[in-house]
Amino acid sequence: MTLLKFRALAFGLGFLFLLGPLSAGAAEKLRVGYVHVFDDAPVVIARDKGFFTSAGLDANVTMFTSGPTLVKGLVSDQLDVGVLGFTNAITWSAQGADLKIVGKVQKGFHSLIARNDRGIKALKDMKGKSIASQAAGSTADIVLKGVVLKKAGLTEQDVQIMYTAPSTALASLRAGRVDSAFFFEPYDAMARATMAVTEVYEVGKSWPFPCMVVIVPGKLIKEQPAAVGKFLASIKSSIEFMKKSPTEASKILAPAFMPEGEMAAEGQNIPAEELMMRSLKSNVFDWRLSKADLKRMEELAGIMKDLDILKSAVPINSVVDLRWQTELERRK
Repeated sequence: MTLLKFRALAFGLGFLFLLGPLSAGAAEKLRVGYVHVFDDAPVVIARDKGFFTSAGLDANVTMFTSGPTLVKGLVSDQLDVGVLGFTNAITWSAQGADLKIVGKVQKGFHSLIARNDRGIKALKDMKGKSIASQAAGSTADIVLKGVVLKKAGLTEQDVQIMYTAPSTALASLRAGRVDSAFFFEPYDAMARATMAVTEVYEVGKSWPFPCMVVIVPGKLIKEQPAAVGKFLASIKSSIEFMKKSPTEASKILAPAFMPEGEMAAEGQNIPAEELMMRSLKSNVFDWRLSKADLKRMEELAGIMKDLDILKSAVPINSVVDLRWQTELERRK
């Protein structure tokens, strides 16, 4: 056998090992967790559009309200795959957990929006103001403190942060109980549609970073390596579908994120599908982690150390495994 043929054979075997045939044989069982935010919409699409099934997976999908809660399921062997903020993998890896980031889902869309009647026009005006935001220690919280406020020379002591659920944050902003809110979609779209607000800062525009990623425990990599590839292939199919058919995607996503079907705003009812469409336009979904993404992750890990979330530095290359992403890129 020539060296060229040997390399071709080795590549083919490695490819099948990592990704596996997408539809042959019995479906592999996979326990999937995702954070129920629009950032993770590709998981909902993969489930409801049947991309998991067509990839050869029998996926049991569970919704979580926060990344810190979800990641506990990964480290305690209650979940096989998690789609959540990458900072969770960094935090737990620093404590010795065997977790790997194997792909991306979405770049971080987070908007800091303020009521127009609070005199907030720029970040510097946030001093002494209140912000409704996600859970302490979440990826959004780290970015709010370490990126958004820092840009204006502010710290968390200069503002009043109210940690609460997004729906409560929206209601509090509308009622005037807080001056501003740090939102992901579709709550940003809901706020803009129902009240007079000003965008003070949007992370995706000013400081893009890979927010939602695919995290798996080392056990899955050892025992079901092909399942990792199948999962990433499902997410890839979901994202491509969302970009190609946003109207149909909006119809699928509406019941998941707005089961009430519509939202009252300024004397009219805005259909959930319209808000889903707005949310799709504001978000950037991508299944690939780029070199720029990895560099930004290094920056955010440094911010976590500055915020005393990490006691020591965690090299990103020790947490990231892009073998399956590389194989999917070659497959195109």
